[in-house]
Amino acid sequence: MAWTVLLLGLLTYGSEVDAQTVVQEPALSVSPGGTVTLTCGLSSRSVTTSNYPGWFQQTPDQAPRTVIYSTNSRPSGIPARFSGSISGNKAALTITGVQSGDEADYYCALYTGSYNNITVMQPHAEAPPKPALVLRGLSALRRERQREGGNAQQPVGRGL
Repeated sequence: MAWTVLLLGLLTYGSEVDAQTVVQEPALSVSPGGTVTLTCGLSSRSVTTSNYPGWFQQTPDQAPRTVIYSTNSRPSGIPARFSGSISGNKAALTITGVQSGDEADYYCALYTGSYNNITVMQPHAEAPPKPALVLRGLSALRRERQREGGNAQQPVGRGL
C-alpha cells in the first residue's frame, strides 16, 4: 500500500518574511519502509545554512517537537532515520524507513533576518483522497477546523 504525504505548512520567521513566497511540492507518495524527502524554500532566494532550517513534527493532541534544527542536527531521542539537509536551493527533511508512527504534521522553519515575528505560511494545494498515512499541511488543517465550526483564521502552531 502506498501512503500519500502532503508537504506541510512552512513556518518562516524573520523581518524579511513578507517579501517571501513559500516554494514546496503539494504531495508525495511513499510505501511503508520507503524513503520520503520533504522540501521547503523561498521564492526570491536560495535557502542556505544561514537560514538555520528546522523541522517540527506535530501529532494530534501533542505539542510540536523538533526533529531537525540548524539544517542537520537532531535533538536527543530523534531517530537517525530523520535527517536534514540543503538540497539545491531548498531545505530538505528526509525520513528513511517510514513507519506508521511518522503520521503527523511537519513544519519547516527558516530564519530570514531577525526574531521579531513569526508567520505561518500555508500551502495552496488541495488534499487528495485520504490515504492510510497523511502528513497534513496547514490548508487541510484549516479546512478541518472550518468543518468542525472552529475559527479557520486562528493560527496553527501558535506559541512555537
